[in-house]
Formats: sequence, C-alpha cells, structure tokens
Amino acid sequence: MIDGAIPYLWCPVCREPLTRRERALRCARGHSFDMAKQGYADLSAGRLPHTGDTAEMVADRADFLAAGHYDFIASALAEHRTDGLVLDAGTGTGDYLARFLTDSPGATGLGLDVSKPALRRAARAHPRAAAVLTDLWRPLPVVDACAAVILNVFAPRNGPEFRRVLHPDGVLLVVTPAADHLTELIATHHLIHVDPNKSERVSAALGDHFELVSGTALRRSIMLTAAQTRTLIGMTPSARHVPLEDLPARAVEVTAAVDLAVYRPR
Repeated sequence: MIDGAIPYLWCPVCREPLTRRERALRCARGHSFDMAKQGYADLSAGRLPHTGDTAEMVADRADFLAAGHYDFIASALAEHRTDGLVLDAGTGTGDYLARFLTDSPGATGLGLDVSKPALRRAARAHPRAAAVLTDLWRPLPVVDACAAVILNVFAPRNGPEFRRVLHPDGVLLVVTPAADHLTELIATHHLIHVDPNKSERVSAALGDHFELVSGTALRRSIMLTAAQTRTLIGMTPSARHVPLEDLPARAVEVTAAVDLAVYRPR
C-alpha cells in the first residue's frame, strides 16, 4: 500500500513532502502525480527515456520466481532483517521485496522501477509494500537518509542517489550474476553473456560512496523442464533475439550463480 511509504517520498519537481488525495499524490506547491488503478504511483515527473521490461518478460519472471528457483537469493537477502524502510531499487515484480518484508514484520517496503507492467504486480506483492514509477538513473523521489536497507537485484546502480537516500547506519545489498550464471544456456542458445568486467563496473558505480563489507557467492544447480527453460529465457533481455523454436524440448540442468555484496555508506 502506498500510504505507508508516503512519509519517505517527496515531490520529484520541488522536493516538498507529498500527501495523498484520493488517487493522486500532491505537494504544497501544487504539483500532482497520478496513481494507477493497480496501486502504484507515477513519480517520473516527465517523459522517460526507456520503459523497462515488457509485459511478456514480466509475466515470465513472475512465473519463474513463483516456482521457487531463485528462493536461495531471496533467503540470503532476507537475513538482513530490519524494522525500517526497505527500498528495492529495480523491484521488478516485487518478489524479493515481499520475501524480505515477510521476514521483517516491522519493516515498510518501497519498490522503484521504470516498467509499468512490473509495477502493476509489485504494488500487490505485499501489504506493506508500495510501488513507484521512476527512472533509477535520475534523482530518486525519496527523502534523504530514510532507507535502512536498499535492495539492488540485477538492476542499475545509481551510487550517488543510493548514498543520499540510505541511512548512515544502513546497508546496500547488491546481487549481480556471476561469470558462470546460466552458463549452460548461454553456451547452447547464444544468450547474452555476463559482462566479464562486471565487478569493475559495480566498483566504479559504488566505490566513491560505499565501502564493501562482505561478498558471498550463491550457487545452485537447478533442474528445469523445457517449459521452465523457455520461461527463464523469456524473462531476460535475451528473449528479444532467441528463437523459441531453438529452445530445448527436454529437461536441462542449469547453474544459477550470483554474487551478493554488502555495502556500508562511506
């Protein structure tokens, strides 16, 4: 629900506090922002340069995550319990945020994303989760130093803005694909490769603002049916260029490998 997150939001135009009036959020200076009937608020404050994941990609992601294949990632994130605000930057369908809130009964959740199809699901992911349309590369419509935890799972990293909105005692949890993530599918079906310079790029984005506290490699071998493999590929950017007829017609064993990095503000 958006109401629990309103104290943590501000007007993206003038940075004044927001209040809710029926299906709109407004500031004292008269700027008004619509709420979609599905429950998310549009705080983009202008035309967005991109629209994020498509409805088809979001549907595939929802199905794949609902099957529990990435529960090991959600469990590792949820260990960092809090009673404060959990900001999910790049929330997608809101599944990771919902799991975190379930394990942190005193916390409030706020999911940010640029994809409207994703936010339609994220707004209903958990009773204590709010969803907001915004571009992570722009200044976030979030007040200073309000987040106890920031989740960033397979999503863009805006180091300066993450530092601004994270409390000085807060933690930033970043999940990125490891070099061997989905390696069997990448080799067989020519999916988009994991950037070999991924760790350097993450360090460049966050190093001036955060200190790395710990890093954990999370790996699982998962058995997927042919239909589940199609769903997995369908939720990734590779879906745009991989022909469905080339996908496997039998069960396959796939390596799911990610790195979880824990950062503190500098």
